[in-house]
Amino acid sequence: MLTDRADDRDGIPRPLRRPSWAGRNYTLLTTAAVVTGLGSAGSLIAAAFAVLGTGGSATDVGLVATARTVPLVVFLLIGGAVADRLPRHHVMVAANALNCVSQGVFAVLVLTGEARLWQMAVLAALGGTGQAFFAPASEGMVLSSVSGEHSGRAFAFFRMSMNGANIGGAALGGALVAAVGPGWVLAVDAAAFGVAGALRAFLDVGHIPRRAPTAGVFSDLRDGWREVVSRPWLWAVVGQFAVVNAVVVAAEAVYGPMVAEEHLGGAGPWGLALAAFGAGTVGGALLMMRLKPRRLLLTGILCVFPLALPSAALAVPVPVAGLLLVMFGTGIALEVFGVLWMVALHQEIPEEKFSRVSSYDWFGSLAITPVATTLAGPVQDLIGRTAALWGCSALIALLTAAVLCVPDVRRLTRRPSDAREPADSPATAPAAPGAASPAPGGAAAGS
Repeated sequence: MLTDRADDRDGIPRPLRRPSWAGRNYTLLTTAAVVTGLGSAGSLIAAAFAVLGTGGSATDVGLVATARTVPLVVFLLIGGAVADRLPRHHVMVAANALNCVSQGVFAVLVLTGEARLWQMAVLAALGGTGQAFFAPASEGMVLSSVSGEHSGRAFAFFRMSMNGANIGGAALGGALVAAVGPGWVLAVDAAAFGVAGALRAFLDVGHIPRRAPTAGVFSDLRDGWREVVSRPWLWAVVGQFAVVNAVVVAAEAVYGPMVAEEHLGGAGPWGLALAAFGAGTVGGALLMMRLKPRRLLLTGILCVFPLALPSAALAVPVPVAGLLLVMFGTGIALEVFGVLWMVALHQEIPEEKFSRVSSYDWFGSLAITPVATTLAGPVQDLIGRTAALWGCSALIALLTAAVLCVPDVRRLTRRPSDAREPADSPATAPAAPGAASPAPGGAAAGS
């Protein structure tokens, strides 16, 4: 629930109330993101065990995961252009409907024992396609639902809610897979997409002006590309995270479990480390509900340096307690960056081009990640795991230092308020009951 502490200066405690900046649209978007976060986090576990339950191997699990990632990367740019041509909430609802149907069919096949590997791969690909269209549209909606002066706090609360749902969903999903099987968890995820789509269908977009017709999707993509390359701070950070995300995923998805198995006690401690990172992201979001740094990108990029620490901790390797501390601190730092990055985009990018620019952000963040995870094993065989992990840390630190050399990154500052008037601003949104006093790509607004 969105709440601020009510005034109790007369000595009489007041009930907690929804803050004035959290209008109808923002509340609907946040609630829908929490619902899908709870379902989707568990479904990732369920999909892997569904593949294994049919006799599949680890390679088959990877194939299904890749089948989801490839269309996500392929269709992201088109999804951004479409979201800037059509009403964004229509794109979001359609994407939720596609995810609902694909996960529902997946669940039926698993529950009836009829699932085949190719069927699961196709359904996973449909899910990735839905996410490719959903993500750019959603990022254009969330911050347009609050006024500029509250954008940092609003996005921080949104990210905190979504991260909390992901943590709880993963824990609940794992328990349900063990208790009732993966099919029912996939069915719950399908239902969650249906509920979220219904909530998003009630978004009030009456105050958003209709967009003028454009020359076509590819013209829109070229226009979005020009927006990216005309801003050195934007292409520098997107290029940085194309590599940073790739090496972080390679280190944590490939090397981390191996180090945990050989030196830390197995899957249990590694699961705790990932949970500590998730808890850190929640802590970072709470922090950003209070802080409003003036130099948006300078502060944000300085918070990228800690992303080099988990790889270094695994290279040593440090004891479990030390790894938990490192992962928690890294989660805080990454969330601070993610919130400040999204505020900078919202402040600097024209509203009518936001989804296109967001799609390039997502594309840059994901494009080479599959390559990095594929090469992680051969690199380890060539130079050794310890050297590979130290290399990951060094690459993150060097790229981050290089981005700080870009003058626009150091100079970009928070403006007193955003010039754009949101569709659901406190001035036009339904009043809350009573007066009251989320990384490129990683700042996604939830599915």
